[in-house]
Amino acid sequence: MQENPKSLRRYKQLTISTIIAVYLLILVGGIVRSSGSGMGCPDWPKCFGNWVPPTSVDQLPVNYKEVYSEKRHQKNIRLTGYLEKLGFSDTADKLKNDPSVREEADFNPLRTWIEYVNRLVGVVIGMLIFATFVYSIRFRKTQPRVLIFSLLAFVGVVFQGWVGSIVVSTNLLPGMISFHMLLALLIVMLLIYTYFTVDPPVADNETGGDAINVKWLLLGCAALFIVQLIVGINVREGVDSGLSAGIERSTVLEWIGFKFYFHRSFSWALLIGHVLLTYFLWTSSSLSFSVKFSAVLTLVVFLEIVSGAAMGYFSIPAFIQPIHLLLASVVFGFQVYLFLRINRKDALNIKHSI
Repeated sequence: MQENPKSLRRYKQLTISTIIAVYLLILVGGIVRSSGSGMGCPDWPKCFGNWVPPTSVDQLPVNYKEVYSEKRHQKNIRLTGYLEKLGFSDTADKLKNDPSVREEADFNPLRTWIEYVNRLVGVVIGMLIFATFVYSIRFRKTQPRVLIFSLLAFVGVVFQGWVGSIVVSTNLLPGMISFHMLLALLIVMLLIYTYFTVDPPVADNETGGDAINVKWLLLGCAALFIVQLIVGINVREGVDSGLSAGIERSTVLEWIGFKFYFHRSFSWALLIGHVLLTYFLWTSSSLSFSVKFSAVLTLVVFLEIVSGAAMGYFSIPAFIQPIHLLLASVVFGFQVYLFLRINRKDALNIKHSI
């Protein structure tokens, strides 16, 4: 049974718009983190108890720090109970006993509104993902996987909102921000899979051997990226810890030490892997579209390395950090799509068997 072409086209347009919006949120989230605006709103989902945040400290109670610190503390007490049951006793102890968790930042209207805009963008994306789920219901008989993965993306964004509230209540606890970011990448992956599955692209005329070789080479590149991502997360958390400890931006990377140097050097392995991938696709003339897509992917990897080098040489300029994060996220999305395209025979078989 074939779907109405107009319905397919509209759903694909909605899905690609949602994916772009998620990348926008990743960029805005990077701006929040690099500008130190993560605690611009000390509560969640409201901001200083209001749906529209204040613009002046005069609009807040005199003891606003104590008020919101206590609210976060009470929420963390409930959270520690769950963490202990799940075996995260060290994290629970930190939430209970580390005085820095209860510290409340001074009111800063710029940071407050940066965080508020971040939340507004998150709400818009939640609505878009909900819309993709609702629209996917019409495919429940012909392409049930579209409905399932749209639902998973919606559940993911709801869970992401809850994690965002935990990030605030724990005063940007190390690890929670990174987990928040990884969830965003998971949502991107689900949306890309949904976009691909609803109407797989016309296949290149590749031979089976070409597809298998490219698949393994791409998986190797993905493995390199995952290693680089994990180390990068550790470096970023090290930067946060160093700056919080009073270390200057110009010396914080040296203070981090081996992790930073490994992250910097390993980026070349990632670039070489993608150059080899593009070269292999280029020499396999039957993979015409994929070579162009891989070339763009390699360019994005190169730009990511350039942005990382700029941070290293220019004392981590705040405006480059979100760009570096966005480029890494785009690399991930491109890898997911290229992998699905190389394995599109499976997707096509799924579609035709329904």
